[in-house]
Amino acid sequence: MRLCPNDAEYAGTRSARTPYRVGARMTRITASASFPTSRVFQYLFLCTEEALVKFAKTLGELKSSGYTPRTIKEEMRANLIRMLQTREELFPGIIGYDTTVIPGLVNAILSKHDFILLGLRGQAKTRILRGLIRFLDEQLPVIAGTDTNDDPFAPVSRKGRESLASMGDATPIEWLPRDARYREKLATPDVTIADLIGDIDPIKAATRKLAYADEEVIHFGIIPRTNRGIFAINELPDLPPRIQVGLLNIMEEKDIQIRGFPIRMQLDILMVYSANPEDYTNRGNIITPLKDRIDSQIITHYPQDRQAAMRITAQEAWTERKSGVDLVLPDWYRELVEEVAFAARASEYVNQASGVSARMSISLMENVMSNMERRGIIQQSRREYPRIGDLHAAVTAITGKVELVYEGEQQGAAIVARKIIGEAVKETFRRWFPDPTPRKKKKDRGESEESVPQSGRQEPSPFQPILTWFSKGNTVETSDEITYDEYVRRLEKVTGLKEIAAKHLDLKDGNGIALGMEFVLEGLHQHSMVSKREEGTKTAYRDMLKAMFDHMATSPDD
Repeated sequence: MRLCPNDAEYAGTRSARTPYRVGARMTRITASASFPTSRVFQYLFLCTEEALVKFAKTLGELKSSGYTPRTIKEEMRANLIRMLQTREELFPGIIGYDTTVIPGLVNAILSKHDFILLGLRGQAKTRILRGLIRFLDEQLPVIAGTDTNDDPFAPVSRKGRESLASMGDATPIEWLPRDARYREKLATPDVTIADLIGDIDPIKAATRKLAYADEEVIHFGIIPRTNRGIFAINELPDLPPRIQVGLLNIMEEKDIQIRGFPIRMQLDILMVYSANPEDYTNRGNIITPLKDRIDSQIITHYPQDRQAAMRITAQEAWTERKSGVDLVLPDWYRELVEEVAFAARASEYVNQASGVSARMSISLMENVMSNMERRGIIQQSRREYPRIGDLHAAVTAITGKVELVYEGEQQGAAIVARKIIGEAVKETFRRWFPDPTPRKKKKDRGESEESVPQSGRQEPSPFQPILTWFSKGNTVETSDEITYDEYVRRLEKVTGLKEIAAKHLDLKDGNGIALGMEFVLEGLHQHSMVSKREEGTKTAYRDMLKAMFDHMATSPDD
């Protein structure tokens, strides 16, 4: 029977003599008003053998505490099992992977596998790898002064072995926090074996008068220094083949060779990688033996539904502005912003093998809000709603985030970005409003009776009052520079526009009605039912047929 050490967090909420048994993790603590049941349950896992031994300063104290060493993969497996049992969130901040990627990660850790994440850019691969430290113990005992985080019970370096042999149980112990046990390296063509594994230090050899074959003259690289930790390599296929051979030896043979001098070190490391699927699967980008030794291959993906994508953007985008302007974005407008990324991933002008990062939606949202903020500051407005023009003002967030194919390059990045925004408006409009272009059709095979009007006639369009207003030669002009009241006044002139916007959009207490009205006009324009002309920050909507005739009249004769 041992006593859990007093810590500041629980001082005063329990007796200092609360006993518990290390092996069974049992306690006689009970719930009370000052120490509720939820905290009791958490306390059971704080009072573990790790909590008891964290004060050990020497190997002898560590032994007497009952500490049992384990490999990093055993450690992560045990902690993962405990987190699964307590229903703890495994990867906070990772959205949309609950039924796809995370189960694969769980299986890999339970299997004690080295693994690779395959996915396009902006799919949270690096964030997932960095989140693996959650499965490590809070602190780890190491022999003090060793570069390779030597296990006090099984040192791998010469310095660790000599310390253990000369001092025995008096060998000093340090405690390594789990954040220091994760290291990563971006694979670039200039990465060398010395960076990853190590090299001979001629200055050390000369000052200590040691031979180059002596282990003491080696300056260890980042991988040996991550012993008993997690080492991640991002974009693995970019690593030269000769460097990949070095990784092969570390993963399978445990044989580190520096300048021709073999040093056998039983490194205890979880090796994890990330890569682009296209680069990873192409022959020649990664050596086959290394690919064979990566135990699990986990495929990441972009958000599969818009709600998950909206949650990601809301989590990552900087939206808490302190400029004195209250920026109000309706949910359906956030959906519209997210739809831009979905439209880009389906665009024929965008290289889909390169992918469209989730960062595009984040940057687009921030730029939209900045344009709203700028307008509010200039017009000294306390509250500002978005406008359709804010999306076009944020084109710079799109052009730098997409890689165009040849046809897209011919069009130009800005034009392609505007087309993508147009497709996003069109798709979002269809989800919130009736189809503006219904067509009379015959019943197809397998089509229900309800989908075809019994009379065979086309029902009147709910947008007809708007189209009629434009057909009389009327024009409505919006601008990023006009005030909100003027913006509303101009749009309310269009017959039927306010009514249909209020009917189909979620406009609480009429807030954002002007945005809804402009969205209807833009949706009709994207369906080729209303003409649109842009000049700088000004946008004018008018009748489509009249615009065509005017264009023909001003065009030069053949």
